[in-house]
Amino acid sequence: MEPAIQLSFQSGGKKPRRRVSFNRGGRGEAKRPALLLAAVGGAETERDATAAAASSGSSGALDAPGPAMAAPCLEDPSLERHFKGHRDAVTCVDFSLNTKQLASGSMDSCLMVWHMKPQSRAYRFAGHKDTVTCVNFSPSGHLLASGSRDKTVRIWVPNVKGESTVFRAHTATVRSIHFCSDGQSFVTASDDKTVKVWSTHRQKFLFSLSQHINWVRCAKFSPDGRLIVSASDDKTVKVWDKTSRECVHSYCEHGSFVTYVDFHPSGTCIAAAGMDNTVKVWDVRTHRLLQHYQLHSAAVNALSFHPSGNYLVTASSDSTLKILDLMEGRLLYTLHGHQGPATTVAFSRTGEYFASGGSDEQVMVWKSNFDVVNYGEVLRVQRPPATLASSSRTLPEVDSPVPPGRGRSQESMQSQPQEPVSIPQTLTSTLEHIVGQLDVLTQTVSILEQRLTLTEDKLKQCLENQQLIMQRTPP
Repeated sequence: MEPAIQLSFQSGGKKPRRRVSFNRGGRGEAKRPALLLAAVGGAETERDATAAAASSGSSGALDAPGPAMAAPCLEDPSLERHFKGHRDAVTCVDFSLNTKQLASGSMDSCLMVWHMKPQSRAYRFAGHKDTVTCVNFSPSGHLLASGSRDKTVRIWVPNVKGESTVFRAHTATVRSIHFCSDGQSFVTASDDKTVKVWSTHRQKFLFSLSQHINWVRCAKFSPDGRLIVSASDDKTVKVWDKTSRECVHSYCEHGSFVTYVDFHPSGTCIAAAGMDNTVKVWDVRTHRLLQHYQLHSAAVNALSFHPSGNYLVTASSDSTLKILDLMEGRLLYTLHGHQGPATTVAFSRTGEYFASGGSDEQVMVWKSNFDVVNYGEVLRVQRPPATLASSSRTLPEVDSPVPPGRGRSQESMQSQPQEPVSIPQTLTSTLEHIVGQLDVLTQTVSILEQRLTLTEDKLKQCLENQQLIMQRTPP
């Protein structure tokens, strides 16, 4: 059944009181996902949507779920904090690598960087002349990119100074921005119907992808950086090869504008959200539609994969967030928190938290809780994402321990070798400092390289002008 988490706010930014209610004895209020194909354990199997929606018919305790419900989870998602500071609707959110900072953009033309540490002051960055439509931290967390309705892209250093560099090439609103996993380039999408790829450190526009015939709402790199996926108001989702700059495939199953798209952490699937209230998941190798969810009662504005690849969170104009279990192909939670449309949502890099924003001008930070595995530790030792050529699984198998009560007995847990000792906090801080210094050094070298390039261009232009003058001068 569908747990509906109702949230009532208290003043002063404290945790809200929470009421949890479950729809029992029948089908939930929300329509169950029409699951076409669900890949579990590497095999594609037909699912019975009716069976998935069956209920126990009881009104027992929380720890006695019916067959439609998954094994008992440790705890429900909870609202940890909410930030107020924007003067208009929040349009976008993104966490830094270490989850210490959270960036948000708004229709008030400002960019806010919130600190997760309590009692810390937020940064307000002013520079854009119109709505900030998108934000994204670089993989290192030392740069922050934003796009705006003023047609520009800005790269910020997210500190108290708030210095930024302006990139210009689009001729209309910039809707989306996303860094490649190596941090060397980023991709943007715009109402000028193009997807553009840029060099981060050379601060240079590289090339355009231009087969869409209407506004492009979103563009993302694949985890390995080889592919780009884009979503458009022309009702299509397109996958591009970054090297050849060619469109590999177009997905045309959406019945209306496609608002958002992203790659599964494995790189083998994509999920897209639309104005037709649906979420669709495709396999990018076979181009088959794997899952189709129609759970929201209004447009789905954004979505985000949990780093494990097992869950997906969506934000909708019906004011709710919904958490989907992709391995089971079903709805886990509906979260009611925003007063008005929920415009954006994003998981942190470890999956411990997710943030949402809405037209109520609020940014909310939620603690996941529904997956007790510490993916922060797992992701440090996880294998690189599977490429299209080497992977044979549709939904990934995550190399992580299974907590007690989730399919493994206490005896089997005890027989496993002990986990290695965690890295001391002081060493971790030192390594983070070194990485930060290296990033600053890289930026310095890049700036010097850019100045050298500009000097070369000016010299070349002077030589060309001199040659023209020589040609025009009579002997």
